[in-house]
Amino acid sequence: MIALVEPGPELPPERIARYSRQLMLPGFGEDAQRRLGAARVLVIGAGGLGSALIPALAGSGVGTIGVIDDDVVELSNLHRQLSHGMDDIGRSKVGSLADTVRDIDPGILVRPYRERATAETLPTILAEYDLLVDGSDNFPTRYLADDAARLAGKPLVWGSILRFQGQVGVAVPEVGFRDLFPAPPAADEVLSCELGGVLASLCTAIGSFMATEVVKLITGVGEPLVGRVLFYDALTARTREIGFERADDAAPVTGLVDYDLFCGTGAAEDTSALSAAEVLRLRREGGVRLLDVREPHETLLRGIPGAATLPLGALEDGVAVPASVDTGDGPLVVFCEKDPRSRQAVQVLRERGVEARYLAGGIRAFAAVGGTTEGADACDALSDRRETK
Repeated sequence: MIALVEPGPELPPERIARYSRQLMLPGFGEDAQRRLGAARVLVIGAGGLGSALIPALAGSGVGTIGVIDDDVVELSNLHRQLSHGMDDIGRSKVGSLADTVRDIDPGILVRPYRERATAETLPTILAEYDLLVDGSDNFPTRYLADDAARLAGKPLVWGSILRFQGQVGVAVPEVGFRDLFPAPPAADEVLSCELGGVLASLCTAIGSFMATEVVKLITGVGEPLVGRVLFYDALTARTREIGFERADDAAPVTGLVDYDLFCGTGAAEDTSALSAAEVLRLRREGGVRLLDVREPHETLLRGIPGAATLPLGALEDGVAVPASVDTGDGPLVVFCEKDPRSRQAVQVLRERGVEARYLAGGIRAFAAVGGTTEGADACDALSDRRETK
């Protein structure tokens, strides 16, 4: 295997001491370590996978790490996003993760990008890096990352996690994620971690696999997962591997597209959504029925006054909606913390013949536009901690 990056400067004594256990690996040595030091790796996502694989890259000695994410740290992240702590709640994830890397090794250059990876922003940023890593949690970004890396002629390491299972693969211009999944699944068939859950330790396991693939590509050590995808089942502690290749009739990637539209997740196609501002207006006019489909422990933290509650799981199991919702006036609007569960709830209700819409952005968006919420003091106090580090 050909190493992706040329060796950087000779290692000073402090660096030799730091990486001594890695330098003694058969077939590794100082040359590989110097390649890592010269490498520039861009990571999409500072959540479950990013917070596991980025510290591993820093510990391995990757010299420059860029990380793209526009989200902030929340209490519900901490069980699995182990690079963030209680003091980081309310901070940007990229800022929190940059501090984690600096604590591991101040000599690593961290370049945080507090923004979304989009077809407009990603190519310019990627041009400054040797390799792309996708630790995102949605199909539009996965296709974007694969296409952008292919057009840039750079390798991509990707991973995904859900519930108890994870996947890892490596894409190169000749064969990649799009060849394994030529077409995205239907948007209403895709579960997110927020909707389906995820085992905390799975993030660490898959993140470690991804970091290892990055190290192999940079140094030329070992055999990367090119044309292969690794599946890991945490419940059985088993792995399996599937090989794939580029189809002869596969359409070439000639440019980036609207990936929300490609995956069927674009807002323009969703007529079920109501904006937070519109729900607030309806509520002030007294013409809306609200149904909270979050779990009981979430409703204790914060809720919209007067909203009925019924967890999504109970709704899917056939439990009837509360009478106050079923017989009230005004449109029925379902909400959760963001909106993935409420979108699913709307589909369940419509299958029962109940017309419903969902609150886009969830209770967070409602609070952000000035909507009154109950039990928000503790949650808001945590969220008010901005980047003080």
